[in-house]
Amino acid sequence: MYFDRADFIKANTLLSEVPLRPDIKLHLTKDTENLSRKIEMAFNSLNAQPPYWATAWPGGQALSRYILDHQIFVAGKRILNFQGGSGLIAIAAAKAAAASVEASESDVLAIDAISMNAAANHVAVQVVSDELLGCDSRWDLILVSDISRTCPFEDHAINWLERLARNGTRVLVGDHSHALAQDRFVSIASYDVPLHNHQDEEDVEIAEVWRFKDTD
Repeated sequence: MYFDRADFIKANTLLSEVPLRPDIKLHLTKDTENLSRKIEMAFNSLNAQPPYWATAWPGGQALSRYILDHQIFVAGKRILNFQGGSGLIAIAAAKAAAASVEASESDVLAIDAISMNAAANHVAVQVVSDELLGCDSRWDLILVSDISRTCPFEDHAINWLERLARNGTRVLVGDHSHALAQDRFVSIASYDVPLHNHQDEEDVEIAEVWRFKDTD
């Protein structure tokens, strides 16, 4: 049976403003558990990837806000948003006049969601499905968010990112407070991120922007 992924995303999300970046709209849901069940049914698989792409994660919001506040670090640069999810960070980079923006993803729904979200925000983002982990850098700046919660190969990814950072590629990571090892990372900015659950109850989480220690 034919399955239109774009139609599925539109039918099960709302195009919503991101709290820390109200100039950006994404296809999001407040009920990820229900969406996960629908994805399992649509793909006829209990092993379908969780819909990380349908949430504006706190680390992503913090990093996207940091980009707005420090556009000089992004303008004119070649950007990779590793494990792009919704594409929030890639879109923020594109809006900050990056020379080029790539977003990597392995989830087919996330790949479509990034393209749809980029179009909704009138920016150009190249989505790449190639496995980039371990490759040499072709970017000036790599942006990553919520790696502690959404990346199944966190340790390998951090080791790779640190190698690139120590070889001259700037790497910034957005993640919640105390998520990353203090002996490897240093926090350079902190944001209070408003969160809403599926019952519309509001909470706040502290998310930070990190870089590797002893790197620029």
